[in-house]
Amino acid sequence: MLIVFTGNGKGKTTASLGQAVRTVGRGEKVLMIQFIKGPWKSGEDFIDILGKTEESKSGKFKLVKMGLGFVGILGDKLPREDHEQAAKKALAHFKKQLKENWKLIILDEVNVAVSLGLLAKEEVLDSVKDLPPEKFVIFTGRGAPKEFIDRADLATEMKEIKHPFNNGKMAEIAMEF
Repeated sequence: MLIVFTGNGKGKTTASLGQAVRTVGRGEKVLMIQFIKGPWKSGEDFIDILGKTEESKSGKFKLVKMGLGFVGILGDKLPREDHEQAAKKALAHFKKQLKENWKLIILDEVNVAVSLGLLAKEEVLDSVKDLPPEKFVIFTGRGAPKEFIDRADLATEMKEIKHPFNNGKMAEIAMEF
């Protein structure tokens, strides 16, 4: 099953993590590959909390940060080619991991990687064309191409209605915006 979480509202990665928790709770393995977010600590590093459980110690959840940061913004000084190479490496890693025994694989911010032109939508779609029926894959990120939504078995658009950042409120420890 292919699931797409997209839209300008908050909650795409959070929804995929909810699916991850449910999957691990059923004793299955989950892999999350991040395409844009860099090596810094973020809310997704909740694995540190789950790491105290026997399930996580046995490898039920794995987070792989393969992005180099936010392309062209937030002080990014890396050449675009570096970001393109990182995205291609992340997609190749996904293809390899599809053969492993992960029940759920999350491609976090892959939609953004495509919308920024770091990856072609065709090569991402090609990677899930023969998705085994027992596997679940989630694409997250703003700007999912229509082709991703058409291919998806389930697609959800997060719509921003109100956000504290619009009133000057910065991210807090309990919640990243």
